[in-house]
Amino acid sequence: MEKLKVKTFDIPPVWLVIFMVAVYFQTGFWNPFGFDNSFASLVGWLLIVFGFVIFGWASLQFHSHKTSIIPRQLPKSFIAQGPYKYSRNPIYFADAIILLGFALIQGSIIGILLVPVFSRLIARRFIIGEEAGLKAEFPEEFAPYCTKTRRWI
Repeated sequence: MEKLKVKTFDIPPVWLVIFMVAVYFQTGFWNPFGFDNSFASLVGWLLIVFGFVIFGWASLQFHSHKTSIIPRQLPKSFIAQGPYKYSRNPIYFADAIILLGFALIQGSIIGILLVPVFSRLIARRFIIGEEAGLKAEFPEEFAPYCTKTRRWI
């Protein structure tokens, strides 16, 4: 039987789940700065819905351009439409928004502080390499796109 490679699980949704589980367990075992606020919970749910809407919208762009959504694969086309007009990485932005919403629902200040840690990890593990690939594959499109579109928002 062939062993699963660790890289198989090195994808952004897995990292998002790891961070969400960390927030969940952190609030269950140690939450010295925690809060219980129905307004924060409502905002958290709205952020999660917003994150999934952005994710869906961005995913549709991959489908309509007939290119892979899977990280680290060479793209077949350059996407600068839809949410990509506003962010070079709307799916990763959506993941961060979902994590922020979850931290608000859990009432976790520490969870909120983990959002920039998550964002930095995603940038280092995925975004930097993906952008280098886009720059190499689509040099004429990527350079001007970077000057007018921010990495996150």
